Amino acid sequence: MMRGLRAALFFVPHLPRMQFSRGVCQATRCFTAAIALLSAGTATPGARPAELKLATWNLEWFMKPETLRALAPDCLPADAPRDGARRAVPCDVAHELARSEEDIAALRRHAHALDADVIALQEVDGADAARLIFPGYDFCFSGRVAVQNNGFAIRHGLPFRCGPDVTDLSLGDDVRRGVELRMFPGTPGELRLLSVHLKSGCSRDPLDSTRRGCAELARQVPALERWIDIQAGQHQAFAVLGDFNRDLRRESPGISLWSDIDDADPPDADLVNTADGQTFQNCSPSQTFSGYIDYIVLGRRMARGLVNGSFGRALYPPRDAARRKLSDHCPVFIRLRVADATSATS
Repeated sequence: MMRGLRAALFFVPHLPRMQFSRGVCQATRCFTAAIALLSAGTATPGARPAELKLATWNLEWFMKPETLRALAPDCLPADAPRDGARRAVPCDVAHELARSEEDIAALRRHAHALDADVIALQEVDGADAARLIFPGYDFCFSGRVAVQNNGFAIRHGLPFRCGPDVTDLSLGDDVRRGVELRMFPGTPGELRLLSVHLKSGCSRDPLDSTRRGCAELARQVPALERWIDIQAGQHQAFAVLGDFNRDLRRESPGISLWSDIDDADPPDADLVNTADGQTFQNCSPSQTFSGYIDYIVLGRRMARGLVNGSFGRALYPPRDAARRKLSDHCPVFIRLRVADATSATS
């Protein structure tokens, strides 16, 4: 197992966080929240939707405008050392990504048009920021101090539980953590989803390249594979969604990320990249990228529920793309038949 890379990184779980309305289980509501969780965990199969629309969206340094204003005076120059334990923004973000109410409204319209049930989010400063774009959703987010966090937006009313942060992916909180979400928790139809934002700077080179970005990405792979193998070994229906910062469809010969995680050991770790065979599309007419780095990767069991032809990318309206500060990423999405995705049939 772990062909090509065998680093001794171990997944150390934290206690799961319960999140419900407005994303927080406060002390005065914990009893109510616990009852709600028990109800969610014992929901009948009929309470589940027949299909779920899953998406992933990197929102490019998205935070509340007042947060950016507060952090801007102490912004970090381009040559500043990275510090994941500090709330700070680079100076180029402070000067170029200050979003207006009109910008946020355009992102909110795009989220409404996307109309996804569950969205893996990257580069978002927690639930309060995400709520500006996703009103009417609940949230799970990583507990990292830094502004950039991974998480999920979950349509209100869907049963869920926030799982533990996958802290090993963060290399000591130097980069982003993984965030686990459990849909329909405690039922035979439980789905486990992981939101990731892997290290940039190694989009196609072999992982044993001398480039710093490749070395750091290579250190993240064992933690990612370990999470996948745990789910596969337990015969869980699972998926990994997010910004891989890697063109998985055009990796260079040599040690590759995809071959390490897609090894079918255990058998349910035989993965499906939902972007395979799909034509690449840029988010806006001004972009010149040549391949996907945002993916929805399904385990073998969950892949049985993939609706044929449902993969898509929600491009920005050209007028909004030209006039508004949106994101350099746009959503990728699929549709999933829940009953098929959780079927015990091999």
